[in-house]
Amino acid sequence: MKIVKPNYYPVKDAFQDFFNTAMNRSVSEILGSDFAITQPSVNIRETAEDFKIDLAAPGLEKGDFNIAIENEKLIISAGKEVKKEESTDKYTRKEFSYNSFSRSFDLPDSIQAEGIKASYNNGILELSLPKKTEAKQIFNKTIEIN
Repeated sequence: MKIVKPNYYPVKDAFQDFFNTAMNRSVSEILGSDFAITQPSVNIRETAEDFKIDLAAPGLEKGDFNIAIENEKLIISAGKEVKKEESTDKYTRKEFSYNSFSRSFDLPDSIQAEGIKASYNNGILELSLPKKTEAKQIFNKTIEIN
């Protein structure tokens, strides 16, 4: 005797397939690589003229960032909402998320806050924090070799 499965797709099996598929995939696989925003890496370097901050935040857009100075702190934050919909004849799945981060840095007295500039290119947020004139270092010295 041969058992034949019916042509319909039982609801129980549809949900089972959906959850098995979703549970076996990471959230970033389901929503795409733009989904996961983690605490971004930061490089800070000092020059004679200013401090440079490079913050790695790929997948964002310029409008996703908020940069502010509050209580002598530089605060860099960003948020992004991601929505994704997948439909088949058996089910519709809608995924959404909102991720954000915030980094803050104490500003030294030597920073000229009104001159801070920022740009965002190729996933890197670049900030230039100019020093006050009296804080700029001048290194004009000849060093003798013993």
